[in-house]
Amino acid sequence: MALNELRSITTFIKAAELGSLRKAAQALDISPQAASKALAQLESHLNARLFHRTTRVMSLTDAGQRLLEDVQPALLGMQRALKNAQTARDEFAGPLRITGPRTTFQPILWRLVEEFCERYPDIQPDVLLDDRVGNWVEDRVDVGFRLGPSPHEGVIARRLFPLQLVICGAPAYFERYGVPDSLAALASHRCSAFRHPGTGKVAPWHVRIGDQAIEQPVVPALCSNDEVFELQAVLAGKVLGQLAGVTAAPYIRSGQLIPILHDHMQDFASYFVYFGSRTSQPARARAFIDLAVQRLTDSEDYVLSDKDLRGVSRGRLRRQGMNGPKA
Repeated sequence: MALNELRSITTFIKAAELGSLRKAAQALDISPQAASKALAQLESHLNARLFHRTTRVMSLTDAGQRLLEDVQPALLGMQRALKNAQTARDEFAGPLRITGPRTTFQPILWRLVEEFCERYPDIQPDVLLDDRVGNWVEDRVDVGFRLGPSPHEGVIARRLFPLQLVICGAPAYFERYGVPDSLAALASHRCSAFRHPGTGKVAPWHVRIGDQAIEQPVVPALCSNDEVFELQAVLAGKVLGQLAGVTAAPYIRSGQLIPILHDHMQDFASYFVYFGSRTSQPARARAFIDLAVQRLTDSEDYVLSDKDLRGVSRGRLRRQGMNGPKA
């Protein structure tokens, strides 16, 4: 019969402390029969008698006394370690491993981490930014962000906000090159394109025609694998760009960029926060997830409204003496 070493040794130590196998069973919340069986298995395994037994008293043999002196400190140490692990799960202190995409998401994540650390200064964020889809388990991630729900089994995902893809340009571009009034007209304009850092492939523009999402190829006048570099080129009036709404939003609202062809704008995907089971999460991870959901779910800071896309842009183009974009 197989020996359950932990149960057998725990039963032995408790019986030695209380001087009674029945009391040991009660303290361990097991039946007297299970306690007797555990002790018998241990004695059989060691081929040694550990207690002198009478009808009313149990006392340790010499072999039992030596075993108690040897194993009791180790068991107490293990119990302390288990208690410490349980306590650490509920602490608002220690490391918090966070992962997210490098492209687009850096400023969003920084604002979130900054606020979280102000609330809980004893937490040490360990942030990994990477556009590849890593392995949630192997990377020991507490909380992750990505476009689309996680493909890994056992990972919970909650939607935050859509990634809008906005065709836009600076006023200086439209003054010099005019305003394209259709997707077909983009062929005669200077457009930028994004080269995916992971694959090296040039990404087409993603647009919507009616209810259908399609890829719109462009001949790039400028190509880059860095979103910030592409943004600077668009802001400088050198090219038109299709930028993520979260990137373009502050510049559109300030008038530095003007969105066009907005009837063809596509919500390419949505950002999600993903995590493991809430029952096994550290408290600090649960708090960070709750803050992310509170701050980011369909946030106006990161989602352009119809007013941002239509009324404001047409007004700016008219004030500058240019024709408004045709849908």
